[in-house]
Amino acid sequence: MLGWALTFLIVAIIAGVLGFGGLAAASAGIAKILFFVFIALFLIAMIARAVRGRPPV
Repeated sequence: MLGWALTFLIVAIIAGVLGFGGLAAASAGIAKILFFVFIALFLIAMIARAVRGRPPV
């Protein structure tokens, strides 16, 4: 998911440089949403791992 966010960020930067303002804004918005979803899922996974602990060997 972080890869998709980076892809949309690169598309937004390229579109902004080339003058496509609407496309750049849309791509930046999508990248921002995907980034925050990634951060939320990452934090949930880290908390779940901390609560569950390591399995016995």
